[in-house]
This record gives sequence, C-alpha cells and structure tokens, in this order.
Amino acid sequence: MFRYLLPCLAAVLAHAADAPAGDANRGKQVYQVRCIACHSVDYNGTGPAHKGVYGRRAGLAAGFDYSSALKQSGITWNDNTLNQWLTNPEALVPGQKMGVSVPDAQERSDLIAYLRTLKP
Repeated sequence: MFRYLLPCLAAVLAHAADAPAGDANRGKQVYQVRCIACHSVDYNGTGPAHKGVYGRRAGLAAGFDYSSALKQSGITWNDNTLNQWLTNPEALVPGQKMGVSVPDAQERSDLIAYLRTLKP
C-alpha cells in the first residue's frame, strides 16, 4: 500500500518546495490593492468577509449569498485550495461568482499568508 502513496507524497512535496514562501505583511498590502474593492476583513460586501476564512468550509459564512456551486463544492480553505482558487476560481469551482484571479505566485503566497492571520 505504501508503495502507491510514496509517488503521491513525493509529488506533493515537490510542489510545496516550488511554492514561494508567503509573507503576511506583503499579503496585507496585496489584499489592500487587489481585494478591498469587493471584500473586507470584517464585513460582507460584493464578496464575503475574510476574517476566519482560512480553515473554513467554502460557501458557509453567515450573511453572504454564495453561489450554489461554491456552497456545494465541499472545499475547505487551506493553502492548496486558496492557491487554486486565487489562480483560477472558475477552474476550481465552475459556476462560482468571483471573476478575479491573482496570476502572480508570490502575490498568492503572500495573500494566503495574510488570510491565515485573520482569525475568527
């Protein structure tokens, strides 16, 4: 059984090694430039509030009208899912509502590091 898991584990570790390290302070700046038009840390707007987003199940924060696609996605926000989401939300969850991506890998890593700090 383990011989089947080793190639998968090796692929995951190789991908993690390629991902740039995130910096929460830079991520806060990225958030203020790229996200603040639709999102707030504390309040729902065009997009949902982000306080507590890291580790939360997608589409379940109170008071926001999520797409049914996101509500039914079963995704929990972590480094991997947030990276996929920020790279291309529609590829991760077809039918979702967010039409913005963050193409730069370093900006994504920094943004994820910042989102990790936003405790509920």
